[in-house]
Amino acid sequence: MNYVISSSRDTARSAPDSVDCVVIGAGVVGLAIARELALAGREVLILERHGAIGTETSSRNSEVVHAGLHYPEGSLKASTCVRGRGLLYAYCERHGVPYRRCGKLIVATNETQLADLVRIRTSAVRNGVDDLVPLDRAAAQRLEPDLECVGALLSPSTGIVDSHALMLALLGDAEQCGAALALQSPVQRLAVVDGGIRLECGDAGETHLLARSVINAAGLGAVALAAGTRGLAAAHVPRAFLAKGSYFSLSGRAPFSRLIYPVPEPGGLGVHLTLDLGGQARFGPDVEWAEVIDYGVDPARAAGFDAEIRKYWPGLPDGQLAPAYSGVRPKIVGPGEPAADFRIDGPEIHGVPGLVNLFGIESPGLTAALAIAEIVARKISGSGR
Repeated sequence: MNYVISSSRDTARSAPDSVDCVVIGAGVVGLAIARELALAGREVLILERHGAIGTETSSRNSEVVHAGLHYPEGSLKASTCVRGRGLLYAYCERHGVPYRRCGKLIVATNETQLADLVRIRTSAVRNGVDDLVPLDRAAAQRLEPDLECVGALLSPSTGIVDSHALMLALLGDAEQCGAALALQSPVQRLAVVDGGIRLECGDAGETHLLARSVINAAGLGAVALAAGTRGLAAAHVPRAFLAKGSYFSLSGRAPFSRLIYPVPEPGGLGVHLTLDLGGQARFGPDVEWAEVIDYGVDPARAAGFDAEIRKYWPGLPDGQLAPAYSGVRPKIVGPGEPAADFRIDGPEIHGVPGLVNLFGIESPGLTAALAIAEIVARKISGSGR
C-alpha cells in the first residue's frame, strides 16, 4: 500500500490524502494495535519518526514477560498484563518468536519484608494470578543455591522474550493484512476537522494527511503530540515526566536460571537480575528522573548497583559490572507521586471521534501490548465506517 501525501503548498488546489486509520508510533504497542486493526479489515498506515521500528522504550527494557503481580486491583495495568501475558505466550508459540517461561523469584532479604511477600501474593490473586508459590529460605536456595534471602515467592508464569523478533512478527502480520509502514515520518500536529483528523507530517509539518481514526501510540512523544492537537481540550492532556533507568551487564555468566527481583521499593521494582535468551545476566533498572532523553550510562552508578545486588547475591564477583544500556520510561506522574495507571483515552473520555491517546504506557507495556490493542480496537470500532 503506497501513499502520496499532499504537500501543504498544494492544499489550496487539492485535499489531503485520506486513510481510514493512522497509528502513530511503531513500538511494540503501536505495532500490536496496527495488527489488530488490520486483522479487523481496517486500512492502516503506521507512521514512525525514526528510521527503524521499536528504537525507544520497546527496545530499551528488560524484555520480561510479567505475570501481573505488582499492580493495583482493577487497574488497566493489572488486567492488560494478565490477559496480555496469555496472549503473548500463545502468539510467540504460533509465530516462532523466541521466548522462555523461566520463572522468577521475588525475594525478601530481611525479616521485615516477609509481610510484603504476603501482601504481593494476596494482591496477585485478586488480579487473577493464582500460581505464586511461597518459599522459605531453604526452598528458595534449593532452586537457586547462590541466592541469599529469608523468604521468596516463585512466579512460574514470568518469562523473557525477544522483543525485536516480536515486533517484526507483529509488523509482518499487519503488512500481510494490508497495513503500511512509513519510517522517518514524524507527526508534528493533529487537528480535528470536518471529516476526521488532519495530520501535519514531516520535519516541518509540510505534508498533510486526513484520517478517520488516529491512534497516538507515540510513547515518549505521546503527551506532546496530544498537547499540540487542535480540538482536544487541555484537560485531557497529562503532564509528561521522564524516568531514566540504567542497566549493567555481568562479565561472565551468573549462576541463576530464574529472574531475581527484590521486594519492590517506592518508585520502582528495585535493581533486579534478569537474563537474556542466551543466559547472560543484566541488572537494573534504577530510577533517575531526567529533563531530557539521554541514553548514556554513567559507570559511577555501578557502586550503587553492586550494593543492591549483594543483598540477594552476596557472591557477586568484584568489579564484574559493566555499563550496558539505558531506557527512558514515559511517566505521567512525577517523583514522590503514586504510580499512575495506563491511560487509553478514547472518544468516550475526550469527545473527539476516532481519536485514541495512549499515555504512560511503560512497564508492563511489552507484556500487555496485545491486550491493549484489543481495547483500542473496541474504542474505535465503527469509526470511519
